[in-house]
Amino acid sequence: MAFTLDFSQASNGTIKDGTYEAVIFNVLEDATPGGSEYMNFDMIVRNDVQQPYQNAHIFQRIWRAKATGKYNAGMINTIAQAANLTDGKSYQSLEELMSDFVNHPVKVTIKNEESDYDKKVYPNVKRWSKSDYPNVQHQFKSGVKPQSTTSTTDTAVGNEDLPF
Repeated sequence: MAFTLDFSQASNGTIKDGTYEAVIFNVLEDATPGGSEYMNFDMIVRNDVQQPYQNAHIFQRIWRAKATGKYNAGMINTIAQAANLTDGKSYQSLEELMSDFVNHPVKVTIKNEESDYDKKVYPNVKRWSKSDYPNVQHQFKSGVKPQSTTSTTDTAVGNEDLPF
């Protein structure tokens, strides 16, 4: 098997600054070990659009305000508008809202920035826009498909679910 090195394809695991067409793969609610709650948007750079970093994951957290216990409505609505969700639609639960985001295309502008918390550099979504390619033909890895949202705090586990 022949192989030619091409360092322009090298990656250190971090997506470079730029604008990417992505599909929302999963949205879930989680918390840090210290108890700070957030919604985690897991997006995949689309492979049905010619662009670098195809199939790379982009994560963006929306934090719950400690003072009010609520998520930033402006940020959620910005993402919902970019994902082309229906304006004025009502949801019975946060889980229902998070599930509605799954498999919607978005265009995101990424900027790698140093975290105040651990001083490591992470890609942050700086701009959310509607996709230029609304008809998603992204091919997910074999056996993997966009997931419905489940909250980590509301998951019931029975004895039949345990491996021991």
